[in-house]
Amino acid sequence: MIGPAGNVRVYIACGVTDMRKGFDTLAAQVQTMLSFDPHNGSLYAFRGRRGDLIKILWWDGQGLCLFSKRLERGKFLWPQAKDGSVSLTRAQLSMLLEGIDWRAPVRTWAPEVAC
Repeated sequence: MIGPAGNVRVYIACGVTDMRKGFDTLAAQVQTMLSFDPHNGSLYAFRGRRGDLIKILWWDGQGLCLFSKRLERGKFLWPQAKDGSVSLTRAQLSMLLEGIDWRAPVRTWAPEVAC
């Protein structure tokens, strides 16, 4: 599997993005709107207006990679802010990509007694 290192930073672009954009336009958006270097190895996620499509831009050290995912049902949960970015952990990114509410995950169990 192709993927980023374990210590990679993940940023999601707040608001909606035109999903017709490709490598260069999304990289320019990272520079101008988010004020980050798109070639720093971080992941940058963008969501379309309908909310069922997400694109992730990543520099792997040799070139830009563009990943996309479309949900058949449901929507990707996104921050309410209209601009800027939000930083996520890899675990939160995994939940986001699965359609789980990454903002307030519910634990399925909790220890009852300390050993």
